[in-house]
Amino acid sequence: MPQVLLIDDSPMQLHVREAVLREAGFSVLTASTADEALQLLQDQKLAASLGVIVTDHMMPRVSGDAFVRELRRAGAVVPVIVVSGLAEAEEEYENLNVRFLNKPCPPEDLIAHVETALKNQA
Repeated sequence: MPQVLLIDDSPMQLHVREAVLREAGFSVLTASTADEALQLLQDQKLAASLGVIVTDHMMPRVSGDAFVRELRRAGAVVPVIVVSGLAEAEEEYENLNVRFLNKPCPPEDLIAHVETALKNQA
């Protein structure tokens, strides 16, 4: 099964989303910063096993939109789901091929969006 990469600088948000997705049967990797996620993605085998990335928008140093821009510049086509409490941030992801979810994002919505992204990848 393809893996889900979760990125969030909030340990509580990261833990909760990881638990929700693992409970739903997904294989999950986590990163607490966009820099850490980019380092993980340097591993070609790991990058190839990813089915979807779920990232927070507001993070220190590298925001979610900067992360996605870097990802797309590198040629990655993996689906990305952005979760943010700032509805106005959605415009920062224009033309980056992401699914934008507003916080609070109920667990069943997150699961459904991850499932859809994985099905569309298959």
